[in-house]
This record gives sequence, structure tokens and C-alpha cells, in this order.
Amino acid sequence: MNIEFELNGRMVSRDIEPGANLLTVLRDSAQFSVKLGCETGDCGSCTVLLNGLPVNSCVVAAGRIQGQMITTLEGLLDDPLMVKLQSALVDSGSVQCGYCSPGMLISLYAQFTHESQNLDEDSLRHALTGNLCRCTGYVKQLEAALEVAKTLEGER
Repeated sequence: MNIEFELNGRMVSRDIEPGANLLTVLRDSAQFSVKLGCETGDCGSCTVLLNGLPVNSCVVAAGRIQGQMITTLEGLLDDPLMVKLQSALVDSGSVQCGYCSPGMLISLYAQFTHESQNLDEDSLRHALTGNLCRCTGYVKQLEAALEVAKTLEGER
């Protein structure tokens, strides 16, 4: 089956196998920030934006992305907000093995870019709840996100 969708701002066409998930399509499209973790939608390592909203790509049927807009971390590398989030995570020492980092960055980015979302501790903590990390206690990631929120507030 052939599907067409927007990937990081470019229209692409892919032949997919029956039963394929979005994660497989993205990895086959050289989007390696999208990690294979639990395959049940529980760990968040495969988080991407689907029409601007974070989803676990391992539980999205590839056939459902026909005509949709998919954004991975690769598509946000030059985005000023993503640069701030990445720098804050690195500077805070919250990136250890790095396996969960792309999913966390996508989840935080989604929280920061939706105007109706709050950027307080509770909302940022909630944004990270779908991302499991075995290396840290989430304190440094939360502190980094709060620092970015504070910086952005100062820029307004």
C-alpha cells in the first residue's frame, strides 16, 4: 500500500506493509531520533508530532497517516525553541544515555508550542509523564524545562 504524508515539511510517498506502524515507516525513512522501545505506547521513546500533537509512533497504524503532517526531532533541529530545550537538557546534566531524550524533547516542545498550555511545574511534569527514563529521576529534565520557561517569559 502506498501512502503520502508530510514529513518534516516535505511531502513523501512510501510503500508500507500491511500492519506496519508509524515507527517503522519513520525508521525506514532515516528518522533515527525515533527510538524503538516498548512497542506498546508506554515508554515515549518513539514520540513524534502528528499534526502538531505528541503521539507514540509505535501504536499509530501507518495507514492512518495518509495526508497527515509528521514532525520528528530531525525536523526541529533548527527551531529556536528546540535549540533552547536541547541546550537546557545538556547544560543541566539531564542527558545520560540519551535514549529517552528525543521523546522528552518532542513532548516538551509540544507543551511549549501550544498557547493554551501552561508552563508551570505541574504542566511540565505532566508533559513528561509519557516518557520513561531509566537513568535519571526526572528532576534535572524538569528543572531544565522550567529554566527555558523562565527564559521565554523574560523575553516576552
